[in-house]
Amino acid sequence: MLRTRIITALALLAVFLVTLFVLPKPYPAIVFAALAVLMGWEWTGLMSADRNGRFIFAAVILLSCLVIYRDFYPDFNKLWLLSAAFWLLLAPFWLRRGWRISGSFWKEIAGYLTGLIVIMPIWAAVTALQEQTPWWLLAVMGVVWVADISAYFAGRAWGRRKLAPAISPGKTWEGVAGAVLGVGLYCLIVGWAVGAPWTARSLIWAPAILLAVALSVVGDLFESMIKRQAGVKDSGRLLPGHGGFLDRLDSQTSLLPLAALIFFWEPA
Repeated sequence: MLRTRIITALALLAVFLVTLFVLPKPYPAIVFAALAVLMGWEWTGLMSADRNGRFIFAAVILLSCLVIYRDFYPDFNKLWLLSAAFWLLLAPFWLRRGWRISGSFWKEIAGYLTGLIVIMPIWAAVTALQEQTPWWLLAVMGVVWVADISAYFAGRAWGRRKLAPAISPGKTWEGVAGAVLGVGLYCLIVGWAVGAPWTARSLIWAPAILLAVALSVVGDLFESMIKRQAGVKDSGRLLPGHGGFLDRLDSQTSLLPLAALIFFWEPA
């Protein structure tokens, strides 16, 4: 299993780096659109949709990517604002109430709409950030990677108080604290590497670090809740040893759109 996970991870990393730094425009957007389609396929699987429903939703995702890229690039701010509103305002309440995305006609409609809100903004974010500056995209994605690793080790070492036992029993508040510290250190290292001066004003980034970790946790818990409701361990089997793309990008879906919104925001 470990060997399979390593081989899959290395293959994914190679494809990702080639897409980021080698492929010319607009091919990265096409690759990311294909990724969005696969995420849509996995999402409808969690909804227990039939094969026709899964194909239709995947086609809607692909068509939406093509139309939005053609008609709105690079102005994706409205899409990112919708994502920010969902993850900051609705998702925490959703986690508390434990709503389902299948079981009745209206729940399924809500499930499809939620899938679009989860998937389309991250596609727009990686597309726009890659074409603007791949390094910034990597830096933001690194926040989630560092948060996950720090939370894992801190939780293993000191975890006592469960964060959301009904959704993800392995997560603890001590793990969240470890993630905050890890991301804070990561941001200091990145700032030092790019030559950003350290001043007292740098402390203004402390709330941003807390927000970033909180968003990554919400994204992770949200997908965990949907999987638990569907009665599955992984969102799919497309990545041997890793599950599905939603499993690998759950926290990125909540963080990347907001990061892109901040990066591209132009005050009126």
